Amino acid sequence: MHIRDTSSLVTGASRGLGRALAGRLAAAGSRVVMVAREAGPLERAAAEIRAAGGTAHAIAADVGDKHAIHPLAGQAAALVGPIDILINNASTLGPTPLRLLLDTECEDLERALAVNLVGPFRLSKVVAGSMALRGRGIVVNLSSDAAVEPYATWGAYAASKAALDQLSRVWAAELAEHRVRVLAVDPGEMDTRMHADAIPDADRSTLADPDAVARRIVAMIEAEQLAPTGARLVAPSFEVEALL
Repeated sequence: MHIRDTSSLVTGASRGLGRALAGRLAAAGSRVVMVAREAGPLERAAAEIRAAGGTAHAIAADVGDKHAIHPLAGQAAALVGPIDILINNASTLGPTPLRLLLDTECEDLERALAVNLVGPFRLSKVVAGSMALRGRGIVVNLSSDAAVEPYATWGAYAASKAALDQLSRVWAAELAEHRVRVLAVDPGEMDTRMHADAIPDADRSTLADPDAVARRIVAMIEAEQLAPTGARLVAPSFEVEALL
């Protein structure tokens, strides 16, 4: 997909990978709507993109709240037109320090599923219908290696991401005839606040820059042959240089 003159919606966009993705998409010529729960940091991030010459709008909303989905999708379309690129990036770890499953409250599991799985499902359901009618679009669901590796204390987050991976595959199978691509992307370990919350004693020098990861994900969006619908891709191993 050529990104120039498209409309994009990025959740979890006030910082980290979401902020980097919004900036990369805007720099490539997409009109970007940024979504996050905290209005102040989100608006500052959008203002930075506008100052750099991009088009960016901020909508404060919680994707884990079912009542927020239709209003934010409608507002996004009113601001930039029908969405061509949806990036479901918003995630929650649950309470930190992370807990063993035996110590995990049922409500914390429910919250992880609401934000990491049900929210992307609801938003995709609203946005992908328009994509299917127009015969173009892409949905990128941010996954994790925790979706495929059994890390102790990561249970609620891991379960939500594993389910999101499978949901992505089913979306891809159902939307393929409408020329709508769906990808699940493991971004790898990044130097973000979420990673610091989960592993506070990690060596930050070993972690990827979110902007470098965003560059690879934008390349995936553009390179349909290397990132076909239904694929589960690992960002650190995706060869951006091969596309240049």
